[in-house]
Formats: sequence, structure tokens, C-alpha cells
Amino acid sequence: MRRWKDKQEFKARVLDWAGRLDVKVRSLAVRPMSSKWASSSSSGNLNFNAELLDMDRAVGDYVIVHELLHFSVPHHGKLWKSLMRAHLGDYEKLDRKLKQSAMRPNGRAV
Repeated sequence: MRRWKDKQEFKARVLDWAGRLDVKVRSLAVRPMSSKWASSSSSGNLNFNAELLDMDRAVGDYVIVHELLHFSVPHHGKLWKSLMRAHLGDYEKLDRKLKQSAMRPNGRAV
């Protein structure tokens, strides 16, 4: 399992994916979050849970792509699932790994 070196490496990866997915990022933070893995606003603000830094990089990519795709597809319907699969392959496996990687109080969701 390859973990993230630090916040800067994680943020660089977010910006890399944002460029690939043509998402304009206004602000980017990695901080403690009590009930989510990530959040975003329509104005381009992104927040990622600092707990992701201790997880496998592939799981981090899953959360990053998941959140960035919501800028163009706000729900988890067929189009969103197709785009997730196109970018990450078997993304469901990564979702299961995320759920197994950490305690999930209050049904934490991405």
C-alpha cells in the first residue's frame, strides 16, 4: 500500500485530476472532517478529509475523482457511474476498500 507523503502531494494529485476533468478549483483544503470524506461547492471550493492521507493512494484517487465528477454530474446515476468506470476502472472495489479502511461513524459518505 502506497500512502501519501503529505498534504502537498495529495493537493498536487487533486489539481492533476482537476486538470484532466476540466474542473476549475478555486480553493483546496485538506483538513479534519467529522462526517465526510470530501465536500465541494459549485463555486470551486474543495475540502478533503485529512484521514485520507493515511490511506492507500488508489483510495485517495477514488475520493478525488468522485468529488470532482460532481462538478459536472451532481448525482450518482448512470452517467456518473460510467465516468467513474472510465477514469478508475473497478471503482466499486475502491469504494469497498475505503469503507473497510476506517471507522465510519454516522454513516460517513463521500
